[in-house]
Amino acid sequence: MLEKIDGIIIKTKDYGETHKIITIFSKKIGKFSAIARGAKKPKSRMAAVTQPFIYGQFFVYLNKGLSNVQQGEIIESFRPIREDIIKTAYIAYLMELTDKLLDEQTPYLEIYTQLMKTMEWISENEDVDIPIMMYEMKLYRAGGFAPTVHICTNCGGKNAPYTFSMVEGGLLCSKCHYLDPESIGLSNSVVKLLYIFSAIGIERVGNVSVKDENKQLLRNLLDNYYDRYGGYYLKSRKFLNQLDKLK
Repeated sequence: MLEKIDGIIIKTKDYGETHKIITIFSKKIGKFSAIARGAKKPKSRMAAVTQPFIYGQFFVYLNKGLSNVQQGEIIESFRPIREDIIKTAYIAYLMELTDKLLDEQTPYLEIYTQLMKTMEWISENEDVDIPIMMYEMKLYRAGGFAPTVHICTNCGGKNAPYTFSMVEGGLLCSKCHYLDPESIGLSNSVVKLLYIFSAIGIERVGNVSVKDENKQLLRNLLDNYYDRYGGYYLKSRKFLNQLDKLK
């Protein structure tokens, strides 16, 4: 059956000499892969609409396996992202992470909405660190391995000050610090940021002001946490790390 589906292209792969296999993340059915025949031909009407990061409307014959894209139209190209190598690198990372962590043909309304909002933010703003981390936290939850950041992961208490334990998978309260001597001490402001990143949509927070040292602490926490629980190697993150070294 031919379906009209709005979605974001999160992955593309050449298929043969003239075709592409594209992965679309949609509000309607979640993530799915489809073949776009002739999309590699320069004069094909499918060439432009099957580029990475395109938000478009697609007419698709859906199958349990590989679907078939008949035609598509661009709704938003996110040109400011495409013209900035740093923004492109960050979005490529988010797309790869999204592709790795979400199941096929399963709707994820919150993740879809937050990905769209995050792309809009990055398209319009220069500071991208906070939106990236907010989206990561939502994805970790969708992937089933989010850290516990609202209560103590051991006793469920709310006894500050807190530390963050990689071993225990989240916050440890003052009574439970002993469980992990290597857990990382956190200020109340950083604990609050972790909760905001996990629970609040980016459209609700406006401009979030975070000290550089706290921003770096949070970045290191999320990177180390993903390395322990994420389970997938990310090529795009390696490139981001190289960019950070050049800054």
